[in-house]
Amino acid sequence: MISDKLKTSPPVLSDSSPAIRQRTTRKAVHVPWFGLCFSLPILIWQLVFFVFPLAFLVAISFWVVRNFRMVPTFEWLNWSYMFSRGFFWDAYVHTLAMAAGATVLVSLVAFPCAYTIAFKFRDSARQLLVLLLITPFFTSYLVRTYSWQVFLSDNGILNAALGLLGIGSVAMLNTTVGTYVGYFTLCLPLVVLLQLFSLMYIDRSLIEAAHNLGSGRWRSVLRVVMRSGRIGIVVAALLCCILALGDVVSPLYLGGGQPPTLSTLITDTTKSGQQWPRAAVIATVMIITLLITAFAAVRFAYRRRP
Repeated sequence: MISDKLKTSPPVLSDSSPAIRQRTTRKAVHVPWFGLCFSLPILIWQLVFFVFPLAFLVAISFWVVRNFRMVPTFEWLNWSYMFSRGFFWDAYVHTLAMAAGATVLVSLVAFPCAYTIAFKFRDSARQLLVLLLITPFFTSYLVRTYSWQVFLSDNGILNAALGLLGIGSVAMLNTTVGTYVGYFTLCLPLVVLLQLFSLMYIDRSLIEAAHNLGSGRWRSVLRVVMRSGRIGIVVAALLCCILALGDVVSPLYLGGGQPPTLSTLITDTTKSGQQWPRAAVIATVMIITLLITAFAAVRFAYRRRP
């Protein structure tokens, strides 16, 4: 009797049985059509205004210019020409050095500002300061750059103030100092805002716990605040690097264009014989460099703590 019941009882499926695995697999393959429909405009925007132009830019880098007209073809002449020229590598190294220096300096100046606004001001004062940080973007970046020429020229306002202090004229316009002033004008408000939004949402109890455990003020900032706001700090630095690497206004109008950066080199290349394919090579190298930098920075920002 008991043996008959055992024979007729259905088999018990374990979690590792093929039937259970098949059901789990079927459930995991669910497609979120609702989310895909809402994200479709963003996908179309990226395809139309980023992927397709980028593909076209890479394609024309293999074209050639004959009689001041671009001829569609597939040749490595432009790549070999640019990679074999010393001025290209000099501009590449100079651009990377300028962008890296601007990223470090702007981040170092922006962090005390963002920290002070986030932890030392009330909500009403913080809102006013955020509005003041946004105000410079009400005017054109080119107009702000031109206005700096009045301050940085040899007979400008800053040299006039230095003359009243008994200091001689200091060359600032058409120098590296002028280029960095333009980078600060472009990047500093954005970096302060991004760092501020990251520091505002840090749990204050973590800082209080660090103080209760005997941690000093500077150590709390380094070990608690900067680690908790690491994502915002890194993303802000990445944005500064991207803007400085591709900026053409500051190196040209405040730095004098010498030594040239990659952005000014693109302008000079297009003017010399309509060499758009060679300019496309420079632009492609810039984009590849930016993508590598962005992936490395994002990976570092979202890396799990040991």
